[in-house]
Amino acid sequence: MKNITRILPFLLFFIVIGCSQKEVSSEKKSNDLIHETSPYLLQHAYNPVNWKAWNSKTLELAKKENKLIIISVGYSACHWCHVMEEESFENDSIAKLMNENFINIKVDREERPDVDKVYMNAVQLMTGSGGWPLNCITLPDGRPIYGGTYFTKKQWSEVLTGISKLYNEDPKKAIEFAENLTKGMQESQLITLNKEKPSFTNKEILKSVNLIKEQIDTVFGGFKGAPKFPMPTSLDFLLRYNYQFKDAFINSYLKKSLTKMAFGGIYDQISGGFSRYSVDEKWHIPHFEKMLYDNAQLVSLYSKAYLNDKNDLYKSTVVETLNFVKEELTAKNGAFYSSLDADSRNERGESEEGAFYNWKVIELREILKSDFNLFKEFYNVNDYGFWEKDQYVFIRNKNKTDFAIENNISLKSLNVKILSWKTLLKKVRENRSKPHLDDKVLTSWNALMLQGYIDAYRAFEDEEYLRIALKSANFLVKNQLRKGNGLNRNFKDGKSNINGYSEDYAAVIKSFISLYEVTLDEKWLTTSKKLLDYLFVNFFDKNTHMFYFTSKEDESLIARKHEIIDGVIPSSNSIIANSLFKLGHYYSDTKYLKTSEQMLNNLKDDIQINPANYSNWLSLMTNFTKPFYEVVVAGKNANKVNKELINSYIPNVIIAGAVKDNTTLPLLAYKFNEDETLIYVCVNGTCKLPVTDIEKAKKSIDK
Repeated sequence: MKNITRILPFLLFFIVIGCSQKEVSSEKKSNDLIHETSPYLLQHAYNPVNWKAWNSKTLELAKKENKLIIISVGYSACHWCHVMEEESFENDSIAKLMNENFINIKVDREERPDVDKVYMNAVQLMTGSGGWPLNCITLPDGRPIYGGTYFTKKQWSEVLTGISKLYNEDPKKAIEFAENLTKGMQESQLITLNKEKPSFTNKEILKSVNLIKEQIDTVFGGFKGAPKFPMPTSLDFLLRYNYQFKDAFINSYLKKSLTKMAFGGIYDQISGGFSRYSVDEKWHIPHFEKMLYDNAQLVSLYSKAYLNDKNDLYKSTVVETLNFVKEELTAKNGAFYSSLDADSRNERGESEEGAFYNWKVIELREILKSDFNLFKEFYNVNDYGFWEKDQYVFIRNKNKTDFAIENNISLKSLNVKILSWKTLLKKVRENRSKPHLDDKVLTSWNALMLQGYIDAYRAFEDEEYLRIALKSANFLVKNQLRKGNGLNRNFKDGKSNINGYSEDYAAVIKSFISLYEVTLDEKWLTTSKKLLDYLFVNFFDKNTHMFYFTSKEDESLIARKHEIIDGVIPSSNSIIANSLFKLGHYYSDTKYLKTSEQMLNNLKDDIQINPANYSNWLSLMTNFTKPFYEVVVAGKNANKVNKELINSYIPNVIIAGAVKDNTTLPLLAYKFNEDETLIYVCVNGTCKLPVTDIEKAKKSIDK
């Protein structure tokens, strides 16, 4: 991957308006966004700004009128997006500036991550950082000349005036900068095909983990600094690493991280579910939005951690979070909604971040009565749990056993009280103004939640979790899978109108492979293979052997990128590479296995430099450096035996099975037995002698 070694030149030209701008009052009318289905876009449909959606018609209009474009990107649950809307986009004088001088495009980053990634890259190159709201000003052809994130009303007014004056008086200067910046965007994260023979070692993984150790917080868990994100992909890799490398330091760190997150205010102590991040290092004060993708991945993480060490805290965290998802983010058709807003109305009817979740001492005393003193100690309604003004956000700092001993109460009695407290406070909170729900459905995020339910089923053997997982998977097949094995990105009000991105395919393929492993229903594996083959036709880059984020069928943007960095959500390429590895073993497909190996080899040097950005790639690397097994269960009782097998944390296996001798799967060939159910432990298709005892089979799997 080629790094940009020079800072792109940029001349910032602001002309401050000397005279005050008179506010223009006008009757609210809708703009073009009124025709969209995205809740975020609809939130802006009555702004005085003449917003338009991102489409070819809008882009052609900018060229026809030779107007600069404002591309403003956000999402429904984004607090600072709401602030900028209220301060600037609902302001008549600002709207007048925007309407007269620009073509204004609003983008929901969750519906159109392709557009978001391109212009986020531009803003990061210009400013060194990024975030949302993302505001980028471009030439009429979409090449960026200026950008940033949140602007105050005064700052935004100065930007609009200065940039439009520059373009009108000295367009050559704007075009020159746009050309340089666009070239930089196209060169950034440029991947080259590594033609050296692939070679991966345990030493490289140990070196990577040692670099990761330098970034971790040994006091509160997670990674150093604030704001603090859970980063489930990183923790998932370290859980797997500890299983196979036996690192006492990492083992302790994982327990601390998982405990502190579940104890923190980032976790809703009343109803379950995680907020996106905390603004402090101790996981206390969250940015209160609740995203489906965070909760999906954290359910998976805590479920796997429970399988590994049977910690009851992990179980209660999963159970409560899935209850939250079921109550707040689940549609009747089996789909999952996207998010809950950070803001809601306070008692004065004003929009306020966290208003739904925070508490005051006076109301807690009234609700809890004689239990208040014990409650305030357990949830730190004190200086440790104080937020601002007279408001508290609940946070724990002791486990139940220690707390019960210190307060001379039995653990059983404490658990009864905690359940009573949660029931009481939840009932009170239900009467508050609720945060706004973004009820659009996104394919990739739904697949992540499907994966969460599968992992919870494996951990807790709750048939309801499997039922919900199957309903979710069938929703995706019925509504998001097109003829020809393409995927839709979105679903809202019965409509799917955006072509899927590589992240949609990646997440669905992964979750369907997992669904096959717990059901042994081959249709899920077959569908995964068809989706993967579709990726090769429409997303594969033959020059790098990586996969583009967008399909060849999509409209061209100013740069076509490969997503490779594992962030809060693992990159689409890393998920695809891991699935290629698994499906390559299932189908004895050399092309899949070689492609997976080449993708990893392309990034080998980058992984060694900054491994924290490549956690999911490191998991794949471990598949190549440590023993990896194919476990086959074949016979009439295969499903029963498989239930025992999946109820263990064994990350270095794939599972296949058959209850009848009618499979075409190469891995299952000649293994079915009418008389007894046999378990085969194999490596690259070569199997040890079959056994009937599940424990014997597990013991033959080398960590």
